[in-house]
Amino acid sequence: MAKRKTKYVCQDCGYESARWMGKCPGCNNWNTLVEEIEPVNNSRHTSGGAQIIQRKPEKITAIESDKEPRITTQMKEFDRVLGGGVVPGSLVLIGGDPGIGKSTLLLQISSQLADKQLPVLYISGEESAKQTKLRADRLEIKSDLLYVLAETNLYDISNQIAQLKPSFVVIDSIQTVFREEVASAPGSVTQVRECTSELMKIAKSNGIPIFIVGHVTKEGSIAGPRILEHMVDAVLYFEGERHHTYRILRGVKNRFGSTNEMGIFEMKEVGLREVMNPSEIFLEERSQGAAGSTVVASMEGTRPVLVEIQALISPSSFGNPRRMATGIDSSRVPLLMAVLEKRVGLMLQNQDAYVKVAGGVKLDEPAIDLAIAVSIASSFRDQPTNPDDIFVGEVGLTGEIRRVSRIEQRVQEAAKMGFKRVICPKRNIDGWTPPDAIQVIGVSTVQEALEIGVSR
Repeated sequence: MAKRKTKYVCQDCGYESARWMGKCPGCNNWNTLVEEIEPVNNSRHTSGGAQIIQRKPEKITAIESDKEPRITTQMKEFDRVLGGGVVPGSLVLIGGDPGIGKSTLLLQISSQLADKQLPVLYISGEESAKQTKLRADRLEIKSDLLYVLAETNLYDISNQIAQLKPSFVVIDSIQTVFREEVASAPGSVTQVRECTSELMKIAKSNGIPIFIVGHVTKEGSIAGPRILEHMVDAVLYFEGERHHTYRILRGVKNRFGSTNEMGIFEMKEVGLREVMNPSEIFLEERSQGAAGSTVVASMEGTRPVLVEIQALISPSSFGNPRRMATGIDSSRVPLLMAVLEKRVGLMLQNQDAYVKVAGGVKLDEPAIDLAIAVSIASSFRDQPTNPDDIFVGEVGLTGEIRRVSRIEQRVQEAAKMGFKRVICPKRNIDGWTPPDAIQVIGVSTVQEALEIGVSR
C-alpha cells in the first residue's frame, strides 16, 4: 500500500507547504498551518454520478449570446440583489453572523420556489429534519415540493440530487459537508475547497442553481480560504444587529448583476418581510432641529436611499483628538475636517469628532462627503440644519463641490419623502428639470453650502 502524503495547509488563505511553518508566507498570519492528508483518489469522476461533458473550443463569433433566463421569487428585494432573479446553474454563497437569519431567508425562498411547482432540495448539515420542520411550521411553510435532507456526506448528497433532479438546492452549511476521499476534518480548507468544487460541477453540468451558506469569522469575513469566494458566481452578505429587526442583504460579488445592490428585510415572528421603502425606515426616528444631523441621498446600486448622518464635535481632553466613524470610511472624517479647517476656517484641530450613519447602513460613495462636512460644521457651531434639506456632493481637497452621478433619481426620492430643498453641485443642475415640489440649489464650494445650510 502506497504511503499517504501529508501537507500543511493555511486555514486562512489556503497556502500549501510540504513542511510546517509558524508564519504563513501567503497571508503572514501565525499558527494557521494545519497538517492534512492529501486525497488518494484524484480521478476526474464526480462523487454523485453527475456527468462531466467534455467540451471542445468554439469560435467566440459562433457562440450564442442569449440572455440567461432567471427564476424570480416573491421577494423582490432578494431578486434585486441577485440582479433580477436566480440564474440556472449558478453557485451562490451567502454569509452572515450566527443567528442573523440566513437559514430563515433561504427556507422562505425555497418555499416560494416550491409554490411555483419547482422541486427544491434543502440540505441541512447543522440541524435534523425535525428541527427544520419546526422552523417551517413557524414560517407557515406547507409545500409538497420542498424536500429536506439532513446529510453531510457529499457522496450521498450528490446521489440524492441526481435522483430527485431538483430545480433548486440549498446547502446549509458548506462547513459541515465532507468528502470521504479527503482525510481532513469537515470545515477545513481542503474539505471546503473540494466540496465547493464538486458542487460547482453539479450546478454547471445539470443547470441547477445551488445556494451554499458559509460561516463568518470574528472579523466579519466568510470563513475558509479566499478561493471559496472566487469559485462561486455570487457572494452575498446578510448583515444586521441580532437585537434589531432590520436585516440588509448586500452583494459583494455577482457575475450576473451589479455588486452595489442592497436588499432590506425586517425580521418578524413569521419570518422575514421585505422593506420596499428603506428611506422611510432610516428616517423614521430622526430628531428634528438637532445640531449635527443632516440627510444625504445615497445610491445603492440602482436605488436612491435617504440616510441620516450624525456628527458630534466636542473639545478634546487629550493631546491627540479622537476621530471615530461608524458606517463610513474612518479615514474620510479627518480628511473632511482638514478641508473645513483650511478652506472654511473652523478650528477643529483640538476637537474630538464622532460621525455615524444612522440605521446601521454602510455608505462608501463620494457623494456623501458634503453631508458629512455639513454635519461636522453644524455640530461645531451648535446650529441645526434645516430639517427639509438634503445635501449631496463630493468634496475636493481645495474645498470645491464636485459633480455626482444620477442626481435626477436622488432628487426624485427626496421629493417623494417630502423634502423641500436639495443642495448639490452646481454642475449637476443643468440639462434636466427637477420636480415642482422641490428646490434644487447648486453650490461650488463648501463655504457656499454652509452659508445656505448652516446659519452662524
